[in-house]
Amino acid sequence: MVAHFRVARQSSLSPAEAWQRLTDWPRHGAHVPLTEVTVEPPGPTRPGTLVVARTGIGRLAFDDPMEVVRWDPPLGDRPGTCRLEKRGSVVEGWADIEVSSRNGRSQVVWSEDVRVRKPLRLFDAPVAWSGRLLFGRLVRALLKE
Repeated sequence: MVAHFRVARQSSLSPAEAWQRLTDWPRHGAHVPLTEVTVEPPGPTRPGTLVVARTGIGRLAFDDPMEVVRWDPPLGDRPGTCRLEKRGSVVEGWADIEVSSRNGRSQVVWSEDVRVRKPLRLFDAPVAWSGRLLFGRLVRALLKE
């Protein structure tokens, strides 16, 4: 089973500002409960950048490492696209972020295809449901700040 979800939001921010906020990876941790996000190497994001979200408490925590495999910030009328591929031992799949201009506003679409590795596949449906809620709140919070 695959847990796929999509979140779409509009913002009065420019596409460049919306992109900057959505891809400031460490700021995600401020809006995702029990999560800290680190980036390797530090500095500007580019293909090959590793973003690691560590979620949980103590020994009950797990890492969700994601590699940036596509990085095209918005430029003029061209939409920005970022793809992260999940490389973890617990969660696999991908996340796409697209930021485009629409009627003087930014249009954001965050899509994820997430699978919990065997033998935990029975959690795929709850992961999709909770992911839609969590990332809907995350995108809204990052665009609001």
